[in-house]
Amino acid sequence: GMESCRPRYYTPKEVSVHNRPGDLWVSYLGRVYDLTPLAAANKGDLLMKPILEAAGKDISHWFNPKTKDIQTHIDPLTGCLKYYTPQGRFVHIPPPLPRSDWANDFGKPWWRDPKYEVGILSSKTRHIRIINTLTSQEHTLEVCSEENMWEILRRYLPYNAHAASYTWKYERVNLDMEKTLQQNNIPDEDEEFYELNMDADAFTPAILLYFNDDLTEL
Repeated sequence: GMESCRPRYYTPKEVSVHNRPGDLWVSYLGRVYDLTPLAAANKGDLLMKPILEAAGKDISHWFNPKTKDIQTHIDPLTGCLKYYTPQGRFVHIPPPLPRSDWANDFGKPWWRDPKYEVGILSSKTRHIRIINTLTSQEHTLEVCSEENMWEILRRYLPYNAHAASYTWKYERVNLDMEKTLQQNNIPDEDEEFYELNMDADAFTPAILLYFNDDLTEL
C-alpha cells in the first residue's frame, strides 16, 4: 500500500524552493538535507554565509566523492593538508591557523551528521500527464524516475484527494502501483525528443484514471 518505509525522492526543483534561512535545504552526493536547524543554531554567525548562499542548491562540488568529506588541498602557507573552501570558510570548518576561541566540541560536523538527511535526490526526473476520465481534468507532473506508482499517486493527491479510488491505466493496461513507470512499460522519451529537438511535452505519456464505481463492483 501507500505507506512504505522507503526514503523519499526529491526533484532538484523541489529542493530549490527551500532557499531561505528559516527553510534551508541543500543536496549533495545524491542526498537531500534540511539544514534549517543548523541555520537556527548558528543564526548571525558569519560562517553561515556560504551555506545561506547555497540554500536550495546542489553543493556536491564542495565534496570529494570518494571520501564523502569536504574537498582538501595542501595549504600553501603551512604545507599542511587543509579543507578547501573557495566559497568561504563555513560552520564546522576549522580556522586556517589554530585559535583558542574556536569551539571544536560540536561533535560530528554537519555534513557527516545523518540527522539532517531527508531523502534522496532523483538522478532522473520525468514528466507525465495524469488525466481523470471522470472529470476530464488533466495535470502534468514532474516525478522521479525511481518512484513507484504509489509515490507518484502521493504527488497527485493535492489535485485529487480521491486518487486511490481510481484505477490507473496506461494504454488500456492496469498499472502495477508497486512498480515504477519504467517497470510499467511507460517509456521515457525525453532524451529521444531532446536529440530530435522536438517538444517533449507534446509526447508526455498520459496515464488515464478511471473512477472505481463501487456499485458496479458488487
